[in-house]
Amino acid sequence: MSSHPGGRHVGPYTILHSRPVYENPWMKLREDRVSRGAQETTFGVVTIKPGVTVLPMDEEGKVYLVREFKYAVGEPTLEAVSGAIESGETPEMAGLRELSEEVGLIASEWVDMGLVNPFTTLVNSPNHIFLARGLSQTRRLSIPTSEPLETVHMPFEEALRAVLRGQITHAASCVLILKTQHFLERQGRG
Repeated sequence: MSSHPGGRHVGPYTILHSRPVYENPWMKLREDRVSRGAQETTFGVVTIKPGVTVLPMDEEGKVYLVREFKYAVGEPTLEAVSGAIESGETPEMAGLRELSEEVGLIASEWVDMGLVNPFTTLVNSPNHIFLARGLSQTRRLSIPTSEPLETVHMPFEEALRAVLRGQITHAASCVLILKTQHFLERQGRG
């Protein structure tokens, strides 16, 4: 357990003690003992590598999604192209890499749709979201995963309905698809 004599401050909290609990290449878990005034409490904080989620949309208004078995939820999920931002990469660079790895595409136009923090009470995992347009095929890079990916190409409106029906539950994908709907409406295409 590490101690912070005099306390390090995070917002209204003073960290009394902080200890790492678990770590792997993608995530860290720590436990912080904190005080706020006279009250003490404990926070568990999960820090996950920053990520990127990309919604590739072709000229016909169809999007490319990926279906893959996700161990944590125990079932296949349908999501936009997603992955971690590796050391030295910008979010755009990571998005380009993931787009090539997962669906074999490159994009000439990137629309920055913002940042999503999925569960701010316990998890620090910023995810940058992008709409990618001006698509063309490229050689699909080899994906370092044991799980096969299925590319699903569908009209954007179908993806939007899948979010609204709860068939797409990946938080960054949901936010990205909803923000894309708003973006398209503002452009007079929705």
